[in-house]
Amino acid sequence: MANLVILGAQWGDEGKGKIVDLLSEKADVVVRYQGGHNAGHTVKVGDDETILHLIPSGILHEGKMCVIGQGVVVDPKALLDEIEKLEKKGIKVAGRLLISERANLIMPYHRVIDKSNESHRGEKKIGTTGRGIGPAYSDKMARIGIRFVDLLETELFAERLADNLQNYNYILEKLYHHPDLKFAQVFAEYEEYGQRLKPYIADTSLYLANAMARGEKILFEGAQGTLLDVDSGTYPYVTSSSCCSGGSLTGTGVGPQAINHVVGVMKAYTTRVGEGPFPTELLDADGEKLREIGHEYGATTGRPRRCGWFDSVVGRYAVRTNGLTGLAVTKLDVLDAFDTIKICTGYKIDGEVVQEFPASLSKLRRIEPVFEEMPGWKTSTVGAKGEQDLPPNAVAYLRRIEELVGCKAVLVSTGPKRDQTYFTPDFDTLL
Repeated sequence: MANLVILGAQWGDEGKGKIVDLLSEKADVVVRYQGGHNAGHTVKVGDDETILHLIPSGILHEGKMCVIGQGVVVDPKALLDEIEKLEKKGIKVAGRLLISERANLIMPYHRVIDKSNESHRGEKKIGTTGRGIGPAYSDKMARIGIRFVDLLETELFAERLADNLQNYNYILEKLYHHPDLKFAQVFAEYEEYGQRLKPYIADTSLYLANAMARGEKILFEGAQGTLLDVDSGTYPYVTSSSCCSGGSLTGTGVGPQAINHVVGVMKAYTTRVGEGPFPTELLDADGEKLREIGHEYGATTGRPRRCGWFDSVVGRYAVRTNGLTGLAVTKLDVLDAFDTIKICTGYKIDGEVVQEFPASLSKLRRIEPVFEEMPGWKTSTVGAKGEQDLPPNAVAYLRRIEELVGCKAVLVSTGPKRDQTYFTPDFDTLL
């Protein structure tokens, strides 16, 4: 297998965890390149379900190395909790996980600010998970963030922490009437985290360069999705990092020559969690049916996901902005129960039909989706091993998605379990 980027091609929750888990068998190293523990990647093997928030899904495969790249913001307590849960399940993490020394830390004041900001926005809330990811990225860009490498230098860490607490405590007191965060308490807590995580901290950019020089295959794992990308998404209803394929470079410290192919993961329908535009959202019985059959509740927050028909305008946009060379279509089986299935082929805005995804928030709010209908198949596709096992209408639906977005499917998922997925002949082009 060549070096692959796997990313979300909608609003996140597309089933990336399962796809990365499956492709990890063919890789030597799996590296996460952005986001924080606001992501939730679910992998189901048999009846055993594992939800990973920070550690790449490759950790579930014996002998695979996993890397948390410099583009990720890390809550050390959340990471240690995840390591402990995996070790309790008999999954070895020590010696198989590296954390970039350049990755920024999520600090206690980031979580407090995140939750306080969101509660004060009222009806204009963004839909954050409240875990401090956005404020941590803000500090990174403002050049006042604290990195893992800083955590290992006691005097420098104390200096950076004292400066930041002085600023944040002033904001917390004056704006939010929140009690001060105590230096001694935060310092002691994070010093302990630093000592426990020290064996994992490394120059991961160099590690990846050396791995590629040895001929090892790298799988780059994205979190969230294209329409949540801070630059390319439905701004301001986005996450704070670069979810698109460009983020796989800046978030890991490798050059563009390292990437051979980019696979976008798309559900056979569309979902979104939280606030923001969603052109094909269904607020009717069909939307509720998609949610219940698809178990559409957030792996991280438990929030019910908003559901709608497949949006090919979003799909084309994701193909273009990421340079996708293949699609992984997930949850095809969720559509088994529908008599008729709709696909959005364009948007009507102020009476004009457009084929491209607009940047304007006001235009996004005025969209009327243009649908075409396709007949359902009303028979189970669960566990199909190839197109020969699919009903003709399901095959026709996949061909129409490929035609509309301009990219071929290389994997199709027909159930939540690892073995309920098949590779198409086009997957061979990625090898």
